[in-house]
Amino acid sequence: MKKIQRQLVIKCFHVEKVEFASKTSLRDHFLSIYNVSKEVKELFPAISEFNVSIINPQQHHIEINSIMDIIPISTKVLGELGTGITHTLTGVYIMLTGADESGKQFNEFGSSEGLLDERLTLNKAGTPGENDIIIHVDVILKGEVSFTRNLAFSIFQACDLQIQTIRECLKMINGQAATERYDYCDTVEKDKTRIAIVKQVAGQGAMYDNLLFSNEPSGTEEGISIIDIGNMPIVLSPNEYRDGALRSLT
Repeated sequence: MKKIQRQLVIKCFHVEKVEFASKTSLRDHFLSIYNVSKEVKELFPAISEFNVSIINPQQHHIEINSIMDIIPISTKVLGELGTGITHTLTGVYIMLTGADESGKQFNEFGSSEGLLDERLTLNKAGTPGENDIIIHVDVILKGEVSFTRNLAFSIFQACDLQIQTIRECLKMINGQAATERYDYCDTVEKDKTRIAIVKQVAGQGAMYDNLLFSNEPSGTEEGISIIDIGNMPIVLSPNEYRDGALRSLT
């Protein structure tokens, strides 16, 4: 007998064009974004520059600072992570890069600064496709500040402020306009083999960290650091993992 424990619906909305505007909006496959640089600098005094640019397909031969993350744009519309309804954008990703004013790169065990087309492999799990648009968030810290774990996390928080403006628009879009829909059920069947996948994640400090159970898929707000819980084992359901309950900060 099959028992359904959790149900998750992911609705996808495809983006074909991105441009800057005085207000973030999403309509007819067209995403307009407002640069939150002013707000970021007020909240995070250690940040000298918060630069946002749009990289269209086949425009990857550009110099970048070290890549800190590639982030999908998703938001909860109903329920908590792993349940309910999630809206997500396809055709566009966030890329976070960073350095300080002296040019020192933010990285762990090797830097990836240089030409983007030589540093980023497209069409892989977790990376943009060759026809996807990249919203590039580049954070520059003031040169005199000490790079600590809290300061590293503030870079991810600053980037998340930019993403949240898009999430708020994505929450309001009519689900019937989705270009794709996926229904997932966490099920348990009596007398069937139970399978667990063990995933070892980083938890050493600075950017070598992982967050669990943020308010938003792949977000930072209210997330719990794997370091702060002593690197103890955590059980995630398939739908929680699928819905972005684990966020890598490496």
